[in-house]
Amino acid sequence: MNQSTNESRTISLSEPDWNIDQIVSDLRAIRNDSLAARQRIGKPVKLPSRAALSGIVEGLTAAMFPNRLSAHVLVGDNVDYFVGHTLNVTLRELTGQALREIQFVSGEEVASAAERERAIGIVRELAATLPRIRAQLDLDIHAAYTGDPAARSSDEVLACYPGILAIIHHRIAHTLYRLGLPLVARIIAEIAHSTTGIDIHPGADIQGRFFIDHGTGVVIGETAIIGENVRLYHGVTLGAKSFQTDETGTLVKGNARHPIVEDDVVIYANATILGRITIGRGSIIGGNVWLTRSVAPGSNISQAQYRSEGFSHGSGI
Repeated sequence: MNQSTNESRTISLSEPDWNIDQIVSDLRAIRNDSLAARQRIGKPVKLPSRAALSGIVEGLTAAMFPNRLSAHVLVGDNVDYFVGHTLNVTLRELTGQALREIQFVSGEEVASAAERERAIGIVRELAATLPRIRAQLDLDIHAAYTGDPAARSSDEVLACYPGILAIIHHRIAHTLYRLGLPLVARIIAEIAHSTTGIDIHPGADIQGRFFIDHGTGVVIGETAIIGENVRLYHGVTLGAKSFQTDETGTLVKGNARHPIVEDDVVIYANATILGRITIGRGSIIGGNVWLTRSVAPGSNISQAQYRSEGFSHGSGI
């Protein structure tokens, strides 16, 4: 090995100059301009934590399904101890996240006693609904098991099916949404969306025995109402047809703009149903259908033609 090669290997690179001070200064200026534009200068900007809420949902799920979804081997009295301990820790953490949202809305730097009590009250109400949520999830799991010939057991459905993971998140998020924590609820919904590809707004009202088969690409809007024993396939959209604006051209928030799907409806893959229309009880909507008007109970809607007829033993693609 010659001398020039040895010398080249001993040369060290100088510390690069990233101009960090200037970048920090520029980012601060942009951040302050953004806060001023939203009238948030001097107000708390700490939002609920996505990472914390992900752990909270895992804790609530483990408390509802301790033998199947917790990381621990539990027997006898250990099950109740685990559930109690997990709930105590998880609900305290959720209270902190609820308080973050309440403070963010109020704009107060320090939480008042009333705000703390409100956060505790909301979480207490959620906790009281957990048995009902668990019972409802059992119906959803059963609907998936009986509705999918590939499902070998309800345990497989619970552990593996993205539709069940999405509806677990939704039933928790929807409860928090109704209790007055729309931001916390939306973050929980988006955690499931990121994981499963299923986008359910926490405002959507979904009754029991709900089954999303495969699931990728399903979108359910904020004001959608879904009855009992409804089955959706991948790519289904329950969306808005148009967006109402006020006299200034600003979108009107919260108006009913998504479909109502009555009991015992099946909607096949990639169907798009838009607007505040009603899909009548027992109807079947075929794949790739674009639907913007209500259909009567018992309808069978295909892509090729619009028809309304009685049916038995199912239909579709």
